[in-house]
Amino acid sequence: SVVLTGGRTGTAVLEHLNRNGARDAVDWSRVDLYWGDERFLPSGHPERNETQARAALLDHVPVDPSRVHVMEPSDGKFGDDPEAAAEAYASLLASLARPEDHGDVPTFDVCMLGVGEEGHVASVFPASPAVYEKERTVVAVRNCPKPPPTRVSLTLSSVRCAQEVWLMTTGEAKAAAVAMALSGAGEVQLPAAGATGRRRTLWLLDTAAASAVPALFKPPLA
Repeated sequence: SVVLTGGRTGTAVLEHLNRNGARDAVDWSRVDLYWGDERFLPSGHPERNETQARAALLDHVPVDPSRVHVMEPSDGKFGDDPEAAAEAYASLLASLARPEDHGDVPTFDVCMLGVGEEGHVASVFPASPAVYEKERTVVAVRNCPKPPPTRVSLTLSSVRCAQEVWLMTTGEAKAAAVAMALSGAGEVQLPAAGATGRRRTLWLLDTAAASAVPALFKPPLA
């Protein structure tokens, strides 16, 4: 079970996998796919994370449609009501959770996340209502500082249900956020700091994004 992320980095990873020979080593019929967040836009809109993921990879592999768990669009069964869409996704997650998951969210194998310049993950932004959420597993997010302003997102507590969380980002503009997350920043100030896996938290960075990481995380010189 994999939680997908959108944005340039997340989509680029899927595009790369689609071009890579390893793609066909996966039994896609046995993969469950979820989204960490979604832009609350009409179905098929080019800016929806689902639309981009389908074009990048999912339309090219034999996934089981019943195992592709999308968040409702703004022209879906709940209309222009992101709160209802969030509640529906929370109900879906709860229905798929097993007794051994000990909660209302499945134990995802991998949760993939991009990291914003200000340290947001999914659509959980610094000091936003979503970052303070402790009870709900999925929330509607309004007035996002990045367009589009309305989204649906997993909360950090749901992200932390994953065995592994992979934080993927590139570019010097992300270096400060990466360094702060690895230096003990609080999740309210920097949500990426609160995106941790039960078994492993893996940062996947290019050289520019890693340029300010603390010395503790730098490999020794040969």
